[in-house]
Amino acid sequence: MAAGGPPESRGGPAPVGDDAHLVERAERSETRLEGGFLHVVLDHVRLPDGRMATREYVRHPGAVAVLPILDDGRIVLVRQYRHPVGTILLELPAGKLDDNETVLACAMRELQEETGYTAREWARAGVFNNAAAYSTEGIEIWFARGLVPGAQQLDEGEFVEVCTLDEAELDALASAGGLPDMKTMIGLQWLQRWRNGQWPLDWVAVS
Repeated sequence: MAAGGPPESRGGPAPVGDDAHLVERAERSETRLEGGFLHVVLDHVRLPDGRMATREYVRHPGAVAVLPILDDGRIVLVRQYRHPVGTILLELPAGKLDDNETVLACAMRELQEETGYTAREWARAGVFNNAAAYSTEGIEIWFARGLVPGAQQLDEGEFVEVCTLDEAELDALASAGGLPDMKTMIGLQWLQRWRNGQWPLDWVAVS
């Protein structure tokens, strides 16, 4: 990020007009840590009342999560161990954007790599900020249907188990507190609203 400029907005429109009294302006940035793809940044910002403060956060390239729907309505999910929280999570297939990669290309790649499936139709649901207080990460949720099975193409050192649940099973799991992964919870809500005709999706055929 260039000094003097705010972080890129990934989760919605930038504040304008009547929101000016809430906006913080970055005047100087320092890189605290540069990792493989995560970078910790400290910004010196001017607050709306003119005082200075600091904001430390993680810069992230962005990510995609896919909600794959089988012809019988079941959802394809993955189970994998997440080291930071020390547990195995049930999740939608997902992954970070590579350099110069479109979001749809990332969604198609991650679905095939993690589950082996490819999809004939895709629909973009939306984007949400995963942890806006300390990260720039935005996760786009895509729906996929017309699934064709295939072999997983996992990265070296990646261990992922594929499973399927229907909507009722996934909802019951969420109700019992067994679905702590945020992107998967949001994907489930989007699925339910779409099937109820409340949140429409625009499907596009992909060859």
